[in-house]
Amino acid sequence: MPEQYKSFVHEIPKDIVMHLQNEREFNPDTIKGPRDEDDDDHTKEVEGFEKLYPRKVRCRLSFYPKCYYVSLPCPPQCPQSCLMDCTLCKPICQCNRPGAVCQDPRFIGGDGITFYFHGRKDKDFCLVTDSNLHINAHFIGKHNPTSASKRRDFTWVQSLAILFNNHKLFIGAKKINTTLWDDTIDQLELYFNEHSITLNSNEGAVWESMSDPRVFITRTRVSNGVKLEVEGKVEILALVVPVTQEESKVHKYNVGKDESLAHLDLGFKLYGVSEKVDGVLGRTYRKDYKSRAKMGVAMPVLGGDREFVSSGLFSTDCLVSQFNATATS
Repeated sequence: MPEQYKSFVHEIPKDIVMHLQNEREFNPDTIKGPRDEDDDDHTKEVEGFEKLYPRKVRCRLSFYPKCYYVSLPCPPQCPQSCLMDCTLCKPICQCNRPGAVCQDPRFIGGDGITFYFHGRKDKDFCLVTDSNLHINAHFIGKHNPTSASKRRDFTWVQSLAILFNNHKLFIGAKKINTTLWDDTIDQLELYFNEHSITLNSNEGAVWESMSDPRVFITRTRVSNGVKLEVEGKVEILALVVPVTQEESKVHKYNVGKDESLAHLDLGFKLYGVSEKVDGVLGRTYRKDYKSRAKMGVAMPVLGGDREFVSSGLFSTDCLVSQFNATATS
């Protein structure tokens, strides 16, 4: 691997190591710390498919002593995609914060307003576009035969392409049979400038590029969870999750037992975007933005597929594109 793409793992802070070495079964190679018997018991076999149980999350910040290493289950609203708020010492739903793009796909804009953008399955759409940042998403899905217009698909975000300067960053969920889902097996794919990234499997492991600006990728979980940061531009929390048979029955997705519908739940933070920023999510960060989605209904839906569709995942040719690879800000 070229020097500029080398990876490394930051050392565990000494205060954390000293604290954890006093706990039973601490293994510094896995950075898991004290282990409860049911810490990783998120799946059980039920009627021939895997049923997901609430994940447990911990506060891992030692400067919150009253909450440090407290383990709590994710709330029912987000049993697999929560974060521990060490200040409040309670789990919070990642998908309920501004910048979230989750499920089928449910957006929370920079203005705090929730809306849905369904796009089309097997198509690529521009989520964020600015002078020196462009983010496309690849949508996967199922045709919805009950849709009144016969055009609406059930869709999920399967992968992202993040373009900045002359660099390309990719994150995606592997195509697997989701009825055989095992949350302990990592299903993430990561590439930087077309070079595959191998990220250490330890929670807290960090890969860093030597590009300008730098890229940091941090494991937030032993498998299937990372934080991507393009220095000074964007931070993205990404989690690979399956569409389960339970979800399919409840929402009538009609997902077959042999189908691959692993997708990404995402949380975005944008830094220093201009007043011309656009895209499905990006335009909600403009000061003059007024939502076009119909409010006061159960599922406010944003249309405008033609504005946001791109010819490919790494293309910047959507109608609202603002991207200029030579821009420096």
